[in-house]
Amino acid sequence: MATQQNQPIWDARTLGLPKMTVLGVQHLFAMFGATVLVPMLTGLSMSATLLFAGLGTLLFHALTKFKVPAFLGSSFAFIGGYAAVVAIADADFGMTMSQALPYACIGVFCAGLMYFVLAGLIKVFGTSKVMSFFPPVVTGPIIIAIGLTLSGSAITNCTANWWIALSAIAIIIVTNIWGKGMIKIIPILLGAVGSYIVACCFGAVDFAPVKEAAWIGLPFRMENTAIAVFKAPNWGLVVTAIITILPISLATMVEHIGDMCAISSTTGKDYLTDPGLHRTLMGDGIATALASLFGAPANTTYGENTGVLNITQVFDPKVIRMAAVFAIILSFCPKFATAVSTMPSATVGGVSLVLYGMISAVGVRNMVENKVDFTASRNVIIAALILVLAIGIQYGPGSVGAGAIKFSGLAVAALAGIILNAILPGKDYIFGETK
Repeated sequence: MATQQNQPIWDARTLGLPKMTVLGVQHLFAMFGATVLVPMLTGLSMSATLLFAGLGTLLFHALTKFKVPAFLGSSFAFIGGYAAVVAIADADFGMTMSQALPYACIGVFCAGLMYFVLAGLIKVFGTSKVMSFFPPVVTGPIIIAIGLTLSGSAITNCTANWWIALSAIAIIIVTNIWGKGMIKIIPILLGAVGSYIVACCFGAVDFAPVKEAAWIGLPFRMENTAIAVFKAPNWGLVVTAIITILPISLATMVEHIGDMCAISSTTGKDYLTDPGLHRTLMGDGIATALASLFGAPANTTYGENTGVLNITQVFDPKVIRMAAVFAIILSFCPKFATAVSTMPSATVGGVSLVLYGMISAVGVRNMVENKVDFTASRNVIIAALILVLAIGIQYGPGSVGAGAIKFSGLAVAALAGIILNAILPGKDYIFGETK
């Protein structure tokens, strides 16, 4: 893999603690908007999200020999999985969202373990051979489907107050296209904050819960964790959650590899070789598994923080670890988490409308950059079935299956795509090669 021969202008020794602290805060803000949005969209704990984003980042750094300047924040790829499990739990088991989310977290925990499986396979067989089962013609449509299956919830939230939602959309577009420096890389955060201020002007925010919240408290409650499920588990829903969410890990693992390539290109160091892709995968996997056990969203390496690296040219991983420590400290302030959770649904809708579209656009870009040949019938069939199955099942029956075991549209689509790619003739994808 080719990398740019950039070298860091500064490191911890030349910068000093005050400047390192400021840079750490900047990385915290870069990841903040997207990280806190995931619990707002899913109903998971805001404080637990911040805690395990910080802890997950520190674990990742330990497993990668403290060499990779990556921050791990909330993954948006699993939002569809959480929503699917909640819908199945409601329709087939009569459970509320708060009862269903711990079951979804069990599915995410198993998805985190899949990173270790892939890491082991890569260590034994090599990256190219393993990744041949997950070509862009499979992962691209899956990523597209993730965004499209979430689009309905974004519109529903926007309808609460379209003016507030449109203010978020406008701010995101303006700052992302015309913004400079730090402004350009935090459009989601600015859109959420700006729309929140607009909502305050409309009188659409209730600050009473913020006044009542404590300044210091624990980031999570055990009854809301995946661990609590096993006191009296519904095994049918446990298996359903695992089957529903596990296939999503196929897309997120490929996303992880792309992020590692981006960080390597930015810093001029090949992290896929040293400390090794197997180590970075294990770091991401253990962070996701640990977070899900305690009711926090899955983690993933953040492109926002890679953007900060590129702008500042400060590649010292110590700066990232400082941001992780700041996130952990904030997780013990319930008042802060409550203030964020008072954000109106219209603000969430406006931000997520753009965000979900961006997720789908990433899938399109994935196929374009890898020059997927859609003149080949096999590729058209694979992509078509993935999209139709994922979206059709989501907006049709919601899930398919027999008895207590149910499959979400994303799960069916991912399995169909992988199997078809494996059995249909004409495979020409080789990981790491451009056409």
